[in-house]
Amino acid sequence: MSFISFPAGENMALPPSTASGGRFADDVRSGLAATPKYLPCKYLYDGVGSRLFQEIMELEEYYPTRCELEIITRHQADIIRLMGRGAFNLVELGAGDGVKTKILLSACLAKGLKFQYVPIDISTTALEELTGAIQGSFCGLTVQGLATDYFAGLQWLARMNHGRNVVLFLGSNIGNFTPAETQAFLSSLRGALKDGDLALIGFDLKKDIETLRRAYNDSRGVTARFNRNILRRINDDLGGDFALEQFTYYSTYNPCSGAMESFLISRKKQTAYVEACGQRFFFGQWEAIHTESSYKFQERDLARLAQASGFEIVANFYDSRRFFTDSLWQAAGR
Repeated sequence: MSFISFPAGENMALPPSTASGGRFADDVRSGLAATPKYLPCKYLYDGVGSRLFQEIMELEEYYPTRCELEIITRHQADIIRLMGRGAFNLVELGAGDGVKTKILLSACLAKGLKFQYVPIDISTTALEELTGAIQGSFCGLTVQGLATDYFAGLQWLARMNHGRNVVLFLGSNIGNFTPAETQAFLSSLRGALKDGDLALIGFDLKKDIETLRRAYNDSRGVTARFNRNILRRINDDLGGDFALEQFTYYSTYNPCSGAMESFLISRKKQTAYVEACGQRFFFGQWEAIHTESSYKFQERDLARLAQASGFEIVANFYDSRRFFTDSLWQAAGR
């Protein structure tokens, strides 16, 4: 097993999103100077944020994790069969705690498939915890963890490894991108893959709005703490002086965009200084900072996205309520 902050021996700089301070400060400066204000959701996922998100996934209201766990458990044999029997890299983007992944790893090993597991995550802490757990559960499995962002990791993999790839992008991570970012991400993913490579992508489907609202406004307030954690991170990493208790969390569904939209709202007129930005930011009373959008999909959206980005849909796997789908795509020939 190996774990690397970024592939050794490459003449490639550490991607800006993981560089110390610089890109984070630039993104905070740009977001808080904008109208309306925003903070990129990728910065929610430091060590503390990743642990809070693990807690969210265990909440009764948060259905996506249970739905996808049902899908992986019920359909693992079909998924493994469609992966094929030749040697491959099982690449996972943003693996989290790896509970669902372990089911697939176990099934692959039971079938005698020849593969190595390559998790990619922006959070070094989350990746260390995952690789440690995998090592403890699957003795002898080759694991090469990459601590970087998805795009840099995929680009490196395309340059350094010529084997067949099966990419896992589970959870509802694809929904955190804007529609334009989703198309760009999928096109970049296709560009990093060879003809015939596969990708298993999780899509949270459109459904009853109250079900959506409960999932993002849990009764224990964990999602609120998860969102406010980005301000704590700015305080700790960039020398900020945000008063976290003066920002309230709010999330609602936008039927026009098809997304759950999350915000931190200033409870009063206030300022916050961020040393790394060299700037003080003003907040009006009830002014919002947009922290995250979670887009929901229909089946026709999947077909459109796959075709536009150079994939063909092999199969869609659903939970019993059809709340969620894991869609298996194949990189089409060009």
